[in-house]
Amino acid sequence: MRCVVSLNRPLFLRLSPEPRWSEGRHGAVPENKTRKTSNNALDCKESPDQPEVARLLCLADARAAALYPTENRHGASVADLISQGVRFFVARSDAAVIGCGGYAMQGENASELKRMFVETAARGGGVGRALLRTIEEAARAEGVRVMRLETGIQSVEARWLNGSLGYRARGPFGAYGPDPLSVFMDKDLLAE
Repeated sequence: MRCVVSLNRPLFLRLSPEPRWSEGRHGAVPENKTRKTSNNALDCKESPDQPEVARLLCLADARAAALYPTENRHGASVADLISQGVRFFVARSDAAVIGCGGYAMQGENASELKRMFVETAARGGGVGRALLRTIEEAARAEGVRVMRLETGIQSVEARWLNGSLGYRARGPFGAYGPDPLSVFMDKDLLAE
């Protein structure tokens, strides 16, 4: 199953039948949904193992390295994303990758947001919001009730976006321990 969200004005979620990623054990992206968003394309359930995605993740890592010491950076590698079965999503502008993110299942009803990043030049146009909403919809369709995330205290744009979409502060979860440079958040996806 492949879905495309147009990211220009007006935007629409369209689903097409060609597979881009194996369905996995938790099911597919929901069918027959349309919603407004922004312009370009958001492809769902892609593999993170693509050269343009690797380029974007390198930009994300460079940004994190400028803000945080090594021991306070928690970005998963492409190999880790694949081995953890992360459901991965890519936003494109004229076929160029401008944003990405995904989620890893954590038990039956919870997941963790992973490697959410939008290229600096593409920020402010609704790409991050459309990407995160698409990720949430896919997770909800798999029965996820709670989406959790870890971000850094200096990642102001990420914290603002997450807060504006209903994410609230919480304590560390999973393998994370207390970290003065981390912010932990979650959202009840069924409360909307």
